[in-house]
Amino acid sequence: MQMIQNFINGSFSNAFDGETIEDINPATEQVIATIPRSKTEDVERAVSAAHSAQLTWSSLTMEQRADWLDRIADALEQKTEMIAHTESRDTGKPISLARRVDAARSVSNFRFFAAFGREQTPQTFQMDDAMNYVHRSPVGTVGLITPWNLPLYLLSWKVAPALLMGNTIVAKPSEVTPLTAHLLAQTLLELELPKGVFNLVHGLGPEVGQAILEHTGIKAISFTGGTDTGRIVARTAAPLFKKLSLELGGKNATVVFQDANMETAIDGAVRAAFTNSGQVCLCGSRIFIEESIAEQFTQKFVEKVNSIQIGDPMDEDTEMGTVISSEHLEKVESYIELAQQEGGVILTGGTRAMTGYAGPNGTGAFLRPTVVANLPYNARCASEEIFGPMVTLHTFTSESEVLEMVNSSEYGLAGSVWTADTIRGRRFASQIDSGIVWVNTWLHRDLRTPFGGVKNSGVGREGGQWSLDFFSELTNICVKTNDGI
Repeated sequence: MQMIQNFINGSFSNAFDGETIEDINPATEQVIATIPRSKTEDVERAVSAAHSAQLTWSSLTMEQRADWLDRIADALEQKTEMIAHTESRDTGKPISLARRVDAARSVSNFRFFAAFGREQTPQTFQMDDAMNYVHRSPVGTVGLITPWNLPLYLLSWKVAPALLMGNTIVAKPSEVTPLTAHLLAQTLLELELPKGVFNLVHGLGPEVGQAILEHTGIKAISFTGGTDTGRIVARTAAPLFKKLSLELGGKNATVVFQDANMETAIDGAVRAAFTNSGQVCLCGSRIFIEESIAEQFTQKFVEKVNSIQIGDPMDEDTEMGTVISSEHLEKVESYIELAQQEGGVILTGGTRAMTGYAGPNGTGAFLRPTVVANLPYNARCASEEIFGPMVTLHTFTSESEVLEMVNSSEYGLAGSVWTADTIRGRRFASQIDSGIVWVNTWLHRDLRTPFGGVKNSGVGREGGQWSLDFFSELTNICVKTNDGI
């Protein structure tokens, strides 16, 4: 069992008062680590360390900071298997998924921002008698708060651009999945990143997270997590005039038109629905099928879902592991029960009591992927974020009808459209209230593009130039010339 510590000012330490929290493997239900239950005093130490390091770090050139990102990427790449195994133990996701997504993407996030930083050129705007120069400065000390579904992947997505732009960091990972954040801190210590540039404080959201939000020395907050928590973040940080980036929940739609390639659409819909046990904010948990193909699509879709191999996350053949915890499992099961009360028909899957499946060893937060039909598109199970391996199927007869159903959601993060007519697909996608829409694919990411949602799915954008803008302050310097230019 690991004894995880905070990482403050370049060294590891326990919480100020010595309290700890247990970290549990959801597949075995065993305690695999303890982490500090930090408080305000620990955040204060981290902010102080970050402030002390700010001038040294921001004095480096962008090229020098990009070199640091490449060093971090190289070091993490050498630890690919360690990252994958650690993430699998901590989250219950298949080792193959952790290797392919979590470990690989964490490395590519650092590499991408290193290369992207080197591509930046000075912005100037010429006038008849003056030149405007856009100058970038770091925001200062920034707070990064990340979730449990893609722990290192999403932490690195924020750390890389924050470091690139010259900021120092106070980060809080989810207390449910702290292990790879600790691994990142160990890596930065091995690389001898200047002390205080990156600080990691473990603990509970209402204690550590709230202290980060309230600290006047933290100038920006980048948060990824649930919408309800996002409201708390906004309510706390906005009156302090901190910069805010909020990537929140989703109830995303998969729209299948009758002319879509059936096999491609089914494969895409299954992947969008059940990747990481449906615990990705981009997952398509509402599937809308044109009525003329609904019967055929549904039959083949259920067959495909039934072929998903569920089992020990450490087994290389496992395609779906657990949900994040026994508590979250109970939440998802409560929605399956609610679906029946709302008149839904379970086509496959169901609660553990219904299926009799309790995991390969009879323990763990395992749940078979569940498909529900016959629910109204505005039923609770079809409109509230469940964040688990459960999807609802709905039919439509026209574009206008399905557009109304899709846009009825209070969320607007992502979605996918499947059709042989790509012009129609793009036109339809542009009418969806969403930050991201894929046509004939899902989760096909170019890191230069804007990432984020509308409505209750968040505020702001991450990725490429948008991340650089968030993690910097822009000053326009207008130089007047005597004789014109």
